[in-house]
Amino acid sequence: MDGLSVGPKLDLKVGEWVVVRSAEEILSTLDSNARFQEVPFMPQMLQYCGMKFQVRKRAHKLCDTAFSTGGRRMADAVFLDDIRCDGQAFGGCEMKCPVIWKETWLRRVSKNEPAYTSTPIERLVTLVWSATRRSAPSEKFNEPLYVCQATQVPIATELLPVWHPVQYIEDYRSGNVSLSQIISRLLFELYAQLVALGVGLGSALRWIYNAVQWVRGGLPYPVRRGCLPVGGPTPAANLDLKVGELVRVKDGDSILKTVDERLFNRGMSFSPEMMPYCGKTFRVKERVRKIINEKTGQLINLKNSCLVLEGVECQGRYTRPLNCPRGFPPYWREIWLERVDSTEVQGAGGTTTREQAR
Repeated sequence: MDGLSVGPKLDLKVGEWVVVRSAEEILSTLDSNARFQEVPFMPQMLQYCGMKFQVRKRAHKLCDTAFSTGGRRMADAVFLDDIRCDGQAFGGCEMKCPVIWKETWLRRVSKNEPAYTSTPIERLVTLVWSATRRSAPSEKFNEPLYVCQATQVPIATELLPVWHPVQYIEDYRSGNVSLSQIISRLLFELYAQLVALGVGLGSALRWIYNAVQWVRGGLPYPVRRGCLPVGGPTPAANLDLKVGELVRVKDGDSILKTVDERLFNRGMSFSPEMMPYCGKTFRVKERVRKIINEKTGQLINLKNSCLVLEGVECQGRYTRPLNCPRGFPPYWREIWLERVDSTEVQGAGGTTTREQAR
């Protein structure tokens, strides 16, 4: 589309109120692929035109879950409340990715300012739906190849080095994380790099870390290798867990016995970000059966167990980029969990809340 309209930079911060601009205003910002700065405006976002939300996090940096290149820098974008992709425009994908909102699609408002009604116009509806699939046919895949915000992250962002200082200033200015969190995570990153130097000090440094954490009542060193050889078989379990059931995450040592040295079990990674949840109790939120391959856009039907737990999300403590604001829910194999009797939990004071898990 010609003459894209670009609104002023808002420099939004956590807790501020915004309203999603009208369908006409949104349309004026999009190119012929329904994108602004390569970020798609997706069909499920149409329903929010005219509605008012609070900024949950500033999306100035994101993790690259497609190619694992580390931190990626994004300009002028935020996450609103807990708005997540419902996957209906993408074959029923169940990843539940947080929706990225470019600031040009938003307008700052006061807390008491009312929302307004905005009816999506036909041209916008047609454009955003047509842009959900790749225009060029694929010889490798017979099924549709989808384009969504998750598949576009590598294109819509730039590589962000871990020691680039501006990102941490932005973390604090935006309200994404506290100063103490920034300092503690940077210190851990520095310590982890010393451990990984390979000069014979790794074991000693891990022992010192664990000793200090034992005294403080903290978590042991979270960046560890799995016990099984790469390329070999990894075990599975079938607990037939249902949504709403109580489960306890097994301890880290038990889980590491089920993954290879790269921390994979049948194609699913056990991330260091999941270590803080070990030993805690949660409810099963959902069972994920199909997701988009972010590299190809192909919808994949999962063959093995994949569960999401209530109140569990990645906090960006140990992996890059530090303090990542996406808040993806980690995926869990059933072999990493154990069913819990509800009476046992009630006697122990109930399930772990999100605040306790932090």
